[in-house]
Amino acid sequence: MEHAQEHALRALCMTFLKIGAFTFGGGYAMIPMIQREAVETHRWIDESEMLNMIAIAESTPGPIAINTATFIGYKVRGFWGALVATTSVVLPSLLVISLVSLALAFVQNNVWVQSAFAGVRAGVVVLILGAVMKLARHCKKDVFHLSLILAAFFCVLFFDINSIYVLIGAGAVGVFVQLWRTRRCGGNGGTP
Repeated sequence: MEHAQEHALRALCMTFLKIGAFTFGGGYAMIPMIQREAVETHRWIDESEMLNMIAIAESTPGPIAINTATFIGYKVRGFWGALVATTSVVLPSLLVISLVSLALAFVQNNVWVQSAFAGVRAGVVVLILGAVMKLARHCKKDVFHLSLILAAFFCVLFFDINSIYVLIGAGAVGVFVQLWRTRRCGGNGGTP
């Protein structure tokens, strides 16, 4: 039993070190790799748990990738799993940013460095779109959910409403609709 627990911690450490070291573009760019590793490779969670973790990670303070790593680590090995996954996903970035900050003054105006950053940004957009497409397959596609998605999209994109307020509002609408359905169906209403 103890060997299996050590193996799980080692797998969490190596997985999240790799994710932290080889994904560029911030937390959202890490989501596809976290999804692939946690759901497809190691089968620590399933797709619906991944969607729930992303929703919770987005609505709690802190970067989404770190929050997601913490939740997955906790699911796999409790407190120690959360600590290992969180530390492992942060460590590569911490080391790289420390080194980059030392060298930034010398290379920030270098045309080659600026070109590399432009290329990385373009790649990050594709990674994020890929994650959205993959996760969208597992979302409910009824009128309520599609309307909520479109409303949130328009609020953020066209009205420049802070995403925190959009998340709180979407959560409140979800709770309200569930309460309404429960009351309408006499206590056994379905899911929103």
